[in-house]
Amino acid sequence: MNASTEKSNPGHYALIVVLSLLAIGPIYIMIMTSFKSQVDMFSRVPLWLFVPTLDNYAVVLTDNKFDRYMFNSLFVALMSTLLTLAMAGLAAYAIARREFWGRGFITYGNLMVRMVPPAVIAVPVFAIWSRTGFSGQFEELWGLIFFYTALNLPFAIWLLFSFVKQIPVDLEEAAIVDGATPFQVFRLVIFPLMKSGYAVAAIFTFRIAWNEFLIALFLTGRQARTLPVAIQGYLTDEGVEWGRIMAMGSLIVIPSLLITFFAAKQIITGLTAGAVKG
Repeated sequence: MNASTEKSNPGHYALIVVLSLLAIGPIYIMIMTSFKSQVDMFSRVPLWLFVPTLDNYAVVLTDNKFDRYMFNSLFVALMSTLLTLAMAGLAAYAIARREFWGRGFITYGNLMVRMVPPAVIAVPVFAIWSRTGFSGQFEELWGLIFFYTALNLPFAIWLLFSFVKQIPVDLEEAAIVDGATPFQVFRLVIFPLMKSGYAVAAIFTFRIAWNEFLIALFLTGRQARTLPVAIQGYLTDEGVEWGRIMAMGSLIVIPSLLITFFAAKQIITGLTAGAVKG
């Protein structure tokens, strides 16, 4: 079987369609449920055609705490992204260009650390944080920011390290000959050539910080709750308010979907450009 036959194999397209439906299916059900009334939602026969209602969104958006939850999520996600990128770029540059003991272990150990599920370290993180005595809103938010920065640093360093390795050393040597300091070399030569890598790292870092639930649940009180944690407020003694949960979930998903949709080309370009051969 030649290459052209393999590329046009209907089975490949069928597999792609099935996997796409499995990925999109839960999102579709969540969005559709958010527009259903309580009666339609608990119908014995699943309703695919129904009269949509915005009542669930009205309740969520008119909640006087929604603005605070939105601010908390944006503040934590943006600040952790900025801190991660600021440290990851310098660390990746140092690992790629400097010879020191343990360099290989740090290079690949970073990625191994990122493979640890957040749930595994949730209890130790909570035990450490509870001993600090910090309990204010901004103290708890900064605790989340520092944790998400530590959580995302390994992946960001590994990603940007690949970009640095693709930059010719001759460019740096020419800048050094002209009298540039190491930091000036990074700022004027390396950083402009790593913009696509920074974009990819920023997107993944922001999405993780925006969507994370477990650690935010452990480290935050009522005033510092983020949007994912705020969803549990609709689990009441009178029952589970599924419509409002789905409405809140749909609102949380929107930023991630928009970023992924508009930055899809940038993500692909960044990941392929940063691939290290050999």
